[in-house]
Amino acid sequence: MTEVTIIMPCLNEAETLADCIAAAKHGLASAGVDGEILIADNGSTDGSQDIARKLGARVVDVPEKGYGNALRHGMEAAEGKYLIMGDSDRSYDFGEIKPFIDKLRAGADLVMGCRMPAGGGKIDPGAMPWKHRWIGNPALTFIGRLLFRCPAHDFHCGLRALTKEAFNKMDLRTTGMEFASEMVIKASLRGLRIEEVPITLHKDGRSRPPHLRSWRDGWRHLRFMVLFSPRWLLLYPGVLLFLVGAVFFVRLMFAPITLGGIKFDLNTLDISGFVVLFGYQMILLACFVRIFAYTRGFLPPNHFLSHAFGFFTLEKGLLAGLAAMLGGIALIGITLADWASSGFGNLDPLASTRPVIAGRTLISIGLQTFLFSLVFSYLGLDEKPAKKN
Repeated sequence: MTEVTIIMPCLNEAETLADCIAAAKHGLASAGVDGEILIADNGSTDGSQDIARKLGARVVDVPEKGYGNALRHGMEAAEGKYLIMGDSDRSYDFGEIKPFIDKLRAGADLVMGCRMPAGGGKIDPGAMPWKHRWIGNPALTFIGRLLFRCPAHDFHCGLRALTKEAFNKMDLRTTGMEFASEMVIKASLRGLRIEEVPITLHKDGRSRPPHLRSWRDGWRHLRFMVLFSPRWLLLYPGVLLFLVGAVFFVRLMFAPITLGGIKFDLNTLDISGFVVLFGYQMILLACFVRIFAYTRGFLPPNHFLSHAFGFFTLEKGLLAGLAAMLGGIALIGITLADWASSGFGNLDPLASTRPVIAGRTLISIGLQTFLFSLVFSYLGLDEKPAKKN
């Protein structure tokens, strides 16, 4: 059985591909392993495929464009127990793969290369644009370590290794550069063992610009991280806004507040109601994002969501929303009754406005709960309730 498959995504890399294949052969020989070199070609028109075949590499044609597509199809076609991936532009030295193999043999599921000094890596002069080295990569790595508790110091290093079993568990789906983020995030969420190997990033050997587009691909990575962790962007801020707004809202419903000589009254009550609604919307949106990611297979099974689908039925949600709306209508009805009893004349704004603001807020919360229940129930149609112990 083939132990190692070295996979290189390729799109018009005729300038550097031969050197990378030669380095990969040297790496396999130095490590003393039985391996293959697989080129996942993404539609090259410069003869890269012929170069690879002449040098003994196996070529897999991937018509669907994208870095993620190329790597995923390459990994699916790989015969090795261990998979090593890296760019075919001479920026990574495939001759130094032995530490990756050693860690996989020792039980690691995913081994990340680390180019950054924080993890013992090194970047040759001119090998990485300053905005990637000092802004993009540190920022995205910090976010990845914070949100997913990933131990890697270089979240987007392109040289990494994983077991074929881990690849199958991760169910990777993205098509572009965010494939690199998806791999690390899913490995972290599934509790796979992640280790790191310091490497040197070399200046690539291409005469043309890289395929990477800094701002576009950086945004795709960030967007993907947000999809996988709506708690930090939506849920926690939403809960905070909801609670702070609710405290002020409830207090101001009874009487004005004076703090430091400043009086807070109806306008603050109105703003507090808006904050409550905005926070509630963020909480519901966090739920939608989490459910979407779960039901689409981006995230692993979640016992909390399984219980939620079993407990939170459409009927319960509709009743809760209806109750909130009826409560709001009742509060507004109190003001309407007072207005009618006065012959529809002028009312005391301090006394009449508070119930109207409260009623409007409750009706909005009830309507959102009503609609959320419908969508939640729809998304959970194929979800089986959690079994009771």
